[in-house]
Amino acid sequence: MTIKDKREFNETDEIVISKEKLDSFVLECLSKAGCIGDHAQQLAETLLCSDYRGHYSHGINRLHIYVHDLMMKSTAVTGTPQIIKTKGSTAWVDGNNLLGPVVGNFCMQLAVEKAKEFGIGWVVCRNSNHFGIAGWYAEYACRQGLVGMAFTNTSPCVFPTGSREKSLGSNPICMAAPGMDGDSFFLDMASTTVAYGKIEVADRKGETWIPGSWGADKNGDETHQPKEVLDGGGLQPLGGSEITGGYKGTGLCMMVEVLCGIMGGSAFGKNIRQWQTTSKTADLGQCFVAIDPECFAPGFPIRLQEFCDETRNLTPTNPARPPQVPGDPERAHMNMCDDLGGIVYKKKQLDHLKNLADRLGVIMRLVDEKDQ
Repeated sequence: MTIKDKREFNETDEIVISKEKLDSFVLECLSKAGCIGDHAQQLAETLLCSDYRGHYSHGINRLHIYVHDLMMKSTAVTGTPQIIKTKGSTAWVDGNNLLGPVVGNFCMQLAVEKAKEFGIGWVVCRNSNHFGIAGWYAEYACRQGLVGMAFTNTSPCVFPTGSREKSLGSNPICMAAPGMDGDSFFLDMASTTVAYGKIEVADRKGETWIPGSWGADKNGDETHQPKEVLDGGGLQPLGGSEITGGYKGTGLCMMVEVLCGIMGGSAFGKNIRQWQTTSKTADLGQCFVAIDPECFAPGFPIRLQEFCDETRNLTPTNPARPPQVPGDPERAHMNMCDDLGGIVYKKKQLDHLKNLADRLGVIMRLVDEKDQ
């Protein structure tokens, strides 16, 4: 696969919405929740980037959650993240309970500044909120020729291997590294088999079956029904059950927790508030890393490009599905969106947005009537 490839658009089930209309809609909804200005814009950019990359589980599908948190005042609408401690290439930051993207942007920008001075920047924060896709922050570093990494802990929604009790989050791992001519290695993944939002999207689309290793019911037993996952159940760690390597996913979840919650002094494990509750602040821990590859062997982008192309050109087991490099599926989705002049959504997703708009008293002007 090359970065020129693109996903096919299904005009029967899908619709294209301009980024300008989407941005305006998100900002109007956030304004109703008391969030305006730069903070609202940062969140809007993060959500639309997620959908543009094809990660609908973390895009405007979750706008209603941010709106709810803001309206319940469990997330602060004004303020600035604060550097608590800094030493050389490291910093510890208090997010002051602001929107996750506001905290995340502050921290990654700080990590990049330190990487340019010291060769590496390592910033950990406490008291943050859901920050959208981790790739948004890693990409910021990558665009400047750096290797970027981003991690966050999340609400306990995962059954560790062998447990009937949820105590870990889906805890994403992300690394972006620059290749040549805009190409890159771009890994952005949950430590679970799938993100929780992917099951939410499946349920919202009316799907009644999900693959094995995705989720478990309220007793911790694997299930193929999205509603059983959402109704008191939870996710399985990457790999699923123990026999298929789920203990490795459990280890990755815990590794991210060490880098975020433990190192950041935030809530961690079972102590993080339950998903979509507002009885206490989220107090998420997050970790942002930027590395200057020029501190090491010269020619990093050239060698990375050779490695990526070598992988793409391996003999495929199925010619219709050749080997891919992390980031290729997202590039194919973005190329499709670029060709169509907007972001592609399933038409059923508009029903969810319409419900939110009606609750907030916002007129939804995302598509022309003839296109619905």
